[in-house]
Amino acid sequence: MKSLRILRSDAANIWTAALKAVNPETAVRKYVQRRGSILQIDACRFDLDTIRSVWILGAGKAAAPMGKALEKILGRYLTGGFLATKYGHGFTLKKTEILEAGHPLPDKNSMISAERIRSFVENRIESGDLVICVFSGGASSLMVSPSQGITLEDKVRSSEILMNAGASIHELNCVRKHLSRFKGGGLAGLLRHVRVAVLALSDVVGDDMATIASGPTAPDPTTFFDCVEALKRLGVSDRIPTAVMKRFKQGCAGRIEETLKPGNPVFKGVRSFIIGNSTLACTAAVKAAKKMGYRSMVLTSRLEGDTADAAGFHMSVLKEIVRENRPISRPACIVSGGETTVEVTGSGRGGRNQEFVLHCVPHLAALEAPAVVASLGTDGTDGPTDAAGAVADNSTFTRSLKFSPAFLKESLNNNDSHTYFKRLGDLIVTGPTRTNVMDLHIVLVG
Repeated sequence: MKSLRILRSDAANIWTAALKAVNPETAVRKYVQRRGSILQIDACRFDLDTIRSVWILGAGKAAAPMGKALEKILGRYLTGGFLATKYGHGFTLKKTEILEAGHPLPDKNSMISAERIRSFVENRIESGDLVICVFSGGASSLMVSPSQGITLEDKVRSSEILMNAGASIHELNCVRKHLSRFKGGGLAGLLRHVRVAVLALSDVVGDDMATIASGPTAPDPTTFFDCVEALKRLGVSDRIPTAVMKRFKQGCAGRIEETLKPGNPVFKGVRSFIIGNSTLACTAAVKAAKKMGYRSMVLTSRLEGDTADAAGFHMSVLKEIVRENRPISRPACIVSGGETTVEVTGSGRGGRNQEFVLHCVPHLAALEAPAVVASLGTDGTDGPTDAAGAVADNSTFTRSLKFSPAFLKESLNNNDSHTYFKRLGDLIVTGPTRTNVMDLHIVLVG
């Protein structure tokens, strides 16, 4: 039987293998190749000798390594470009400028990023050019161009309210798209005169191009009515900035033009490719676990819903393995990927991954077999903290009693998972991974 020490070590090796599988440079090189003047992007071929200039534009936590890979592939054929990424995620490229900006909430540099991209499109990119757009998680806040009458503060406040209310990424991006000139197909509208190839590292369930980065180059099926309904469902309509609600009401009344919809001719020259996602990470995790001797399975790569409910479900599966020897037998590894949500009611710090593990702690304490749970954001950041996630085992609850008999309960009530795991030395700290395919949950039992 595997000990807790071995289980913890194995968990770390498994998540390392998963992160390696979704390395942005590797993903780009898999989908993009060049032989002489012929550029092959998946099934699309471009003769670069017939193209005036090739540009790179985009944003996201993985933007810098994606740009680096493209620079190497394109070589002398690349004219230049501009990318926006999160603070601490950038590095110098030869022909592509990189600006770091705010995430998860946008800042002044986020607006500068959008204006720089707009300037490229209007002043340097011409008919006959090829634009390769790269998008990954975080792009929505790193590239911001507010609609008329909306300020950066309006967008920041709206995002804060939605995230704290437990909005899904689909709801959050629906609202963002209707407060932006770029999102919801806006960038494709600016690029309507050139060919566009989009490389996306998916950070959304279902790999929906209209949701990744809030769909700057994709048609938007959502409407102003959807925005209003999302705010009503979350119960935050009365807290949203007045200018935002005014815009939504005008949109619903048909007095403001909608985002660009499916069938619009501006998308005729756009080709989009998903080059990495949660499925890829989960598959790599299971493959690594099998090599270590675990009977392994992916529960889902599309996990959504409330974080506490998701943690409870995983613990139910763990108990079934221990007590009924199904759906797989021990030693076992179950893996899932996706993005759950937390409705923040306390004043503590943490993120959905740390909270996920915190909800598992009491279940692990009562389990009669050695088990470990690890959960981390594949981008290396979990909520507004320096941790990617956390890890716990059967001993976690007992070890936490030295701080207070009520330490666990108080941490759960105050959404303070970060303090809990920091005191125990059980935070997962990876630093910037420069990738993002949502979250990864690993459950091991010896």
